[in-house]
Amino acid sequence: MKWISIPKIEESAINEDAVNVSENFVAISDGAGGGGVFADLWSQYLVDHITTEPISDFRSFDKWIDDIWEVFYNECEARAQKDGGMLLNKFYNDGSFATLVAIWRRSDRSYQWISYGDSVAFHYNYHTKKLEYSYCSLSEFDKPPYLINCKDELNEKGFRQGIFNIDRNSIIFATSDALAHYIIMMYQICHQDIYEEELSSAIQRRSKNSNYIQTAIKLSIFDFEDKVINKLQKSMGCRINFIRHTRKLIKNGLLAYDDYSIGILQNDLYA
Repeated sequence: MKWISIPKIEESAINEDAVNVSENFVAISDGAGGGGVFADLWSQYLVDHITTEPISDFRSFDKWIDDIWEVFYNECEARAQKDGGMLLNKFYNDGSFATLVAIWRRSDRSYQWISYGDSVAFHYNYHTKKLEYSYCSLSEFDKPPYLINCKDELNEKGFRQGIFNIDRNSIIFATSDALAHYIIMMYQICHQDIYEEELSSAIQRRSKNSNYIQTAIKLSIFDFEDKVINKLQKSMGCRINFIRHTRKLIKNGLLAYDDYSIGILQNDLYA
């Protein structure tokens, strides 16, 4: 198991992503600082309090959030009251927002995943060359994601769950949204015969993300496994290398400007 999380390029930038990885689960939360306050604290709180037992349905997920939100709310309310004014009003009005993706080992060959928002769970098989992921399509990244709020009820429409059935050739990992878009985009471009319609639909949206797709399509033929999966894994071994790799992807017009997080679970079948 290994993980890495880095903030945006600015020297004073706060990393609003949070990661928690153990032998049996990985959880990533992306705090949404564009709305509400204390997004970085909320994302960290969510992954720190992730249940060690797999969640497999919305009712269980909703109960878990219901069991943990109040302590966070009270602590942040007290902090906001010290500053008062606009911060306190914004906390009362908006609260704190974040996404969440989590993957648990159910058995040596089965992993349960859940997601709420646009952080994504992945399973790549080195033998079949197939990539499975928890998000539906590239076009979805252009829509505002569902977010977990520390004070509001969840929307069941934002909850997804599934199972990855693996073998000794599998790698299981999770990422926050910008890296997820890059990985899915590059995979689909390598398999344009299968994803031509989805890629075309995403490009026609004429969004920031469609620009990344158009740039990637112009690349010479590349090997997804070597240039994307293996290169990401290799860069994770050193923080500086990971920063250099993501900055190069930004410079080449392939990766959105954001915080970046990835966590990989160890596959004991492979080990």
